Amino acid sequence: MLGFIVNESSGNGRGRRVWKKVEKSVLLKHIDYTVRLTSGPNHATTLVRELLNEKVEVIIVVGGDGTIHEVVNGLAFQPISLGIIPTGSGNDFARSLSIPMNPFKALERILSNDPKSVDILDLGKRYCLTVTGIGLDGQVAATANKAVYKRFLNWCRLGSLSYTVSLINTLIRYAPTTVRLVIDGNEMRFEKVWLVAIANAPSYGGGITICPDALYNDGLLNVCVVHGLSRWAFLRVFPKAFKGNHIILKKNVTLIHGKHISVLSDPPVPVHTDGEQLMLSPVEVTIKEEALKIV
Repeated sequence: MLGFIVNESSGNGRGRRVWKKVEKSVLLKHIDYTVRLTSGPNHATTLVRELLNEKVEVIIVVGGDGTIHEVVNGLAFQPISLGIIPTGSGNDFARSLSIPMNPFKALERILSNDPKSVDILDLGKRYCLTVTGIGLDGQVAATANKAVYKRFLNWCRLGSLSYTVSLINTLIRYAPTTVRLVIDGNEMRFEKVWLVAIANAPSYGGGITICPDALYNDGLLNVCVVHGLSRWAFLRVFPKAFKGNHIILKKNVTLIHGKHISVLSDPPVPVHTDGEQLMLSPVEVTIKEEALKIV
């Protein structure tokens, strides 16, 4: 039996529209299934536990990165596979796994039942699939999630622009900080840090390729530190990140990798994980290898 967790509100209602079509397809295929609809923050994690008790074979998310994040926090280290039918504004994790944006093609991929083991990030309080951002983009995530224009952009099918608009709004007020990184026991210090991104996948924010070499199954955390730039220089550099070209700025963009990373800043700064606001720094992140199965 397939278990569906559907966020009807994802993508400003796209989740609802896509689920109606997917459900018709499932019925036509005479597939045994059960469905749960999310009703608020973190509800998807609770729904995972319900579906595990029903002994479903696969849990399928119809939603965006935020819903997937919640499901993973209930499904990590379980023998049940995760399927994804992306309906969010960013869909960065689906993109990193080459999951089709077309819901019917995504469903066919799931039904082919070819599971892949993927790594996840362990932050102690939460697991993360894509990117944990500390600093400016932690604040940007908080701004974007509260913004009225996010709904409007989703309605216009321009949801990936939410991050960019929120970045510009946040950049005006945000002040860079001093950051100390401890990576596998080795300490590094950076001044005037705008952001630290710890990645398990190349992109976040709807296609910003912050760590181009990040892979979901290599057992490593990829880290990008952006530092030493003026406010306006940062704004000029930002567009390069959509194609990963920011990494050529060796003086101001430092790339590192490791398995266990501690981030401390003075003063504390916001932390987001998979685009969801989590806490203030300090934060510790550890890679957990092959912790999740994806179909």
